[in-house]
Amino acid sequence: MARTSTKAAMDAKEVMRRNAELEKAAAEAAAREERLRRELEAALARLAVAEEAEERLCVQLGELEAEAVMQAVEYQQQVRELSERLAFVDGILRSSSSGRRGAIAAGMD
Repeated sequence: MARTSTKAAMDAKEVMRRNAELEKAAAEAAAREERLRRELEAALARLAVAEEAEERLCVQLGELEAEAVMQAVEYQQQVRELSERLAFVDGILRSSSSGRRGAIAAGMD
């Protein structure tokens, strides 16, 4: 009987040791889970900030694109106006040049 009680005591001691190991492992797992949860929350917060920044950048980019289109239209209009003025002045110069050539030719006769 002493042998049985010694064996039972050793088994009980082994069960208690194993139980302590499992409790320790469970506590470590819970701590790791809590740490990972906090890291996940921080990552989600950073993601929200990044998404907000992306939205602001998209809005700014859209505004810059609209401004660039307006500037391009204005520039094209200026180029057209200058081309028209240049063509007008060129026409005047050609007509006055032809008139002078005609007058010179008439005077040479």
